[in-house]
Amino acid sequence: MRTISLLWACAPILLSGPALAGSLTGTVQSPGLRDGADAVVYIDQIAGQTFPAPAEHARIDQRNMVFAPHVLPVLIGTTVDFVNSDALLHNVFSPDKCAEKFNLGTWPKGESRSFTFKQPCAATLLCNVHPEMEAFVVAVPTPYFAVTDKSGAYTLAGVPDGTYTVKAWHPKRKEASAQVTVAGDTRMDFELKK
Repeated sequence: MRTISLLWACAPILLSGPALAGSLTGTVQSPGLRDGADAVVYIDQIAGQTFPAPAEHARIDQRNMVFAPHVLPVLIGTTVDFVNSDALLHNVFSPDKCAEKFNLGTWPKGESRSFTFKQPCAATLLCNVHPEMEAFVVAVPTPYFAVTDKSGAYTLAGVPDGTYTVKAWHPKRKEASAQVTVAGDTRMDFELKK
């Protein structure tokens, strides 16, 4: 009898634990593109919640005359380090207002410059020394984001159960959004239009 009473006494503690978390997986189809890579899928702003930017900086390398990675999603407030790994001068700038139209100047191999993305933004990155170079930083309001692989697949792990607006962005397609209720492991697919 005593054991049962103790179990019932603990029930409210067990039931008031943290919200369950699952994952959101799926694919992003972009008909007409060579593959499904480089789409960013993310959960948009969650009412009443803010997320602190990570202390650790994100990184984009300039190597072999390309930005790597080509698409980098980050949480708003994240600082990105731009590293020059080529034996020639590189520059990084963005013409986009949401990225303050920054220009970090030009610097040699082995050095880096940094920029903090302070607001929601899909910032185009360019190099004024090498106009063929292009990349994108996508600053989003939650830490629930992923970049698709070549098959278009993505996974957002650790998403608390709930209803959210989920968006899919691609540099060559129109952004799409949809409501989804995450309950454990949940699936959601997108098709992006030209």
